[in-house]
Amino acid sequence: MNATIAIRQLVEKALYIKRLTPDIENAINSELTRLGYISDVDYEALELLMEEMDNGRIQLVASP
Repeated sequence: MNATIAIRQLVEKALYIKRLTPDIENAINSELTRLGYISDVDYEALELLMEEMDNGRIQLVASP
């Protein structure tokens, strides 16, 4: 996955399926760890994801 768009694509996937799955969450965390920083665009994407979760439009799915 391209480092410059990986986090945004993962956030888009979560927004599309209206769920934050453990796989998506782990992939986001892995990208953040690998990059060692967060770009403004990725920050905004993650901020949107958190806002959608706070408003109940995105469901957090627990691991089985």
